[in-house]
Amino acid sequence: MDFAARAPDPREMSDVAYLSPGKREQTKLANRQAILDAAREVFRELGFETATVRDIIRRTGLSVGAFYNYYRSKEEVVTALADDGARRFRPILHAEYLKASDFESYVRGAIQAYFEFIAEEDRIWGARGKIHEPEPTSRETPEMLAVSEEVRTALIEVMERGLAPRVDVDYLTTACIAIARDVGDRMLLRDPPDVPGATEFCVSLILGGLGTAPRMAP
Repeated sequence: MDFAARAPDPREMSDVAYLSPGKREQTKLANRQAILDAAREVFRELGFETATVRDIIRRTGLSVGAFYNYYRSKEEVVTALADDGARRFRPILHAEYLKASDFESYVRGAIQAYFEFIAEEDRIWGARGKIHEPEPTSRETPEMLAVSEEVRTALIEVMERGLAPRVDVDYLTTACIAIARDVGDRMLLRDPPDVPGATEFCVSLILGGLGTAPRMAP
């Protein structure tokens, strides 16, 4: 039985309301992080479909009421995990943009950085009997949209500087992200993940496709 439909029990509410504002915020951040860390482990070990909110709560040491202060279901936790990963990856992506000298170096650096990031995440959280089943993810969280906009802005910049063919930037952004995401998921099924091989495949695919893509008017 999942706890998704259960309302919080006031007797199980955490002590957050009785703390000073500074400590209250620290406690909230710590509790959210504890839930996300526990959820990563539970989803890896049991798979998303099998895992329940009860399984996550058991790993945190929090009460049921405390959990529902932050999330209403395991689906909300998955969305928060996606947002957390995107938030941590975004500065890495921006650093690749600052280092790049042309379109190819940006694409290569960004994709390799992403593959290294997810491989490390998988190493940390996927060490115990992981079950590779697809987990539902949202592409519309604020942080994930910010990552998409970061890529789009970089592509516009290189096109305006004449360092890449002028093509439909929305399609190109979507294609680059989709290719990296799907190849990355497949890469993680290999032991060990082949970051260089996956990177080279994606870069070659994107550059090859870009060469024949319809051009936009200046």
